[in-house]
Parts: sequence; C-alpha cells; structure tokens
Amino acid sequence: MSAIPPLPNLATIAMAREERLLRITLNRPEAMNAVNLQLHDDLAEALWFAQGDPGSDLVLLTGAGRAFSAGGDLDHIEHNARNPHLFDHEARVAKRIVSTLLDIDKPVVCRMNGHAVGLGATLALLCDVIFAAEGAKIGDPHVSLGLVAGDGGAVIWAQRIGLTRAKEYLLTGELLTAARAAEIGLINHCVPAEELDARVDAFCAKLLAGAMVAIRATKVLTNLELKRLAAALMDAGIAYESVSVRSADHLEGIAALKEKRPPRFSGR
Repeated sequence: MSAIPPLPNLATIAMAREERLLRITLNRPEAMNAVNLQLHDDLAEALWFAQGDPGSDLVLLTGAGRAFSAGGDLDHIEHNARNPHLFDHEARVAKRIVSTLLDIDKPVVCRMNGHAVGLGATLALLCDVIFAAEGAKIGDPHVSLGLVAGDGGAVIWAQRIGLTRAKEYLLTGELLTAARAAEIGLINHCVPAEELDARVDAFCAKLLAGAMVAIRATKVLTNLELKRLAAALMDAGIAYESVSVRSADHLEGIAALKEKRPPRFSGR
C-alpha cells in the first residue's frame, strides 16, 4: 500500500483529509475567493495532488466564506490586460486545471456555498455532482469583460444544458440563480443554506460506502467524451481568449466594471 503523503501547504487553498475524503477549500474569503495569479497556480497544484493522492477516495471542492469563487480578481485581470504577455502563463495553467479535473478518477463533489462566477463557474461545473446553497448564483460573464469564454466554459456548459441554452448564457454572460440552475440541469441540487452541509455530507458518505473500484471506473467512462471535447476545444479557446485579452473592448469592460457603469464596447 502506498505511503500517505503530507498535504501541500498552499497560500490560497486549504486542504484537509476527513478519513477518505479530501477537502479542497478556495481560501481567499476576503476577496470572495476571486482568482488571482497565486490562486490560479495553487489550484493547479491542489488538483494535481488530489489526482494522485493515495489517502483519499473522494474530493470535495468548496470555498471559504460567503462565496465559492467570484471569478477573476479585477486588479489581476487589469494587470494582465495591460501586460498581455503575462496571460500566456495563465493560459497554460488554465489548460492544466481543466485537464486535471477531468483526469481525476475519484468522484469530485462541489459544495457551492455561494456565487460561482467565470472560472469559478467552470470549476464547479467540471465537478461530478454540485450541491448549491439557495441564494447563490452561477454564470460565466467573460463576454461582459470583452473576453472569450476560453478557459473551459465552452467545453462544459453545452454538455450540462445543451447547446442552445449554453449559447444563450455564454453569449450574454447572464448569471443564474441556483434554483434556476438546478431547474435546467446545470447543477444537481439547490438546497437551503442551513441544509447544505448535511446534504453534502450525506451524499459523500453514500459514495464512500460504495464499491469504489466500480465508482471510479464509471466516473472515468463518463468523462471520456468530456476529455475528447476538452482536447478538441481548449487550445483554440485559450488562443481566442488570449487575442481578446489584447482588445480595446477588454480594457473598456474592466473600466466599466471599476466605474460601475454600462460598458461602451467598440468592437475592437
């Protein structure tokens, strides 16, 4: 039997083992777990560790505080927009995050304790089963910032709710309530916030009591098509997003958000 390795010590992610469950918590609560460079890099490391961890059979992904992840950190997004060559590093890491999430053969359960936006939504949607608290919202508003939804949204949204609905939400950047998301099948369950932990715990216990070899192999089998799609789309998605990072509309989207006004996009 493999020795159980120590958990990584990461600046923006808390990790804990609860018997055979590995809990990964996005841990920038003061920023609603918005993704900056450090969290982006830490996510890739945490997921890579989870993939090969012999000390766990199930992964639980959640956020600290009142949000799951409020998307990209605005200061970080603006820094990249003014120094677009820096985005190339994040493009590689984004691809690694998606591929690792899809490669993990253990069940990955999302405890969506609050809003999941942008990359936060992609992280949640790439999990196997999602429990969300009432009042939480989910959406991918890349286009609202003049960006292409290239870091995974184009892969997973259509697989969960079909192409027509996926296009509606990805082309508008509209956020959905957890209740609406559950109604259309984007997420599995919308539950009262006070019941979230009990529901998640019960579901995880049910999985952990199951035939784990069969469960893991079934998860691998059901992810094969997702992995094929990701292989076909991610390079193009990252390339298109990299182009949009360099656009005038992206700078305008950032300025509008900072100034709390509607953007005035020029198509450039």
